[in-house]
Amino acid sequence: MKTTLLKPDDYTRSPWKNGGGIFTDIAGAWRAEAAKDWSSLLWRFASTPIVAPGPFSHMPGIDRLQMVVDGRGLVLKSPTQEFDEREPFTTVRFTGEMEIVTALEAGPVEVVNLMARRGAAEIELVALREPGARELAAGTHLVYAARGDCRVRLDNEEFSLSHEDTLRVELAAASQLALVSGLAVLGSIRLVG
Repeated sequence: MKTTLLKPDDYTRSPWKNGGGIFTDIAGAWRAEAAKDWSSLLWRFASTPIVAPGPFSHMPGIDRLQMVVDGRGLVLKSPTQEFDEREPFTTVRFTGEMEIVTALEAGPVEVVNLMARRGAAEIELVALREPGARELAAGTHLVYAARGDCRVRLDNEEFSLSHEDTLRVELAAASQLALVSGLAVLGSIRLVG
């Protein structure tokens, strides 16, 4: 097991693929032999504000998970369905090929995104709201303090995270994660193939 505490000063900023906004890049992985760009992306965990209605970037071959962590009233609309994120900490899953336009019913929101190249990684994004334990499989896990400070316990070691800190956990075998206090967002990535 390897743990790394990432602070907001460690994060980088990059433009949305369509240029309509700015990501705060928290963690990610790209193919080693290629430049860090959308074509070499394996997975990426980021936060971003959505301050005005508009189209999402077209990202062929990318699976996306998203969750509102601040604000409320976000709806994602495609020609065939709607994704309801009106309530914070609701996870939606969609493909990067979908034509999506945002609707903001109650002003700007902040979201976290977990994206992965289809076939390269399996991803999960959940809110940890109540104290309790869950098993983490082998892989990469990101515990993000999305709303204020929080404390978590990994096996028998306790970690305190300040607002917007991220605990990056690399596991070679299954482990137990428990939320001790506060609220956290857990992103999990398992590389495949």
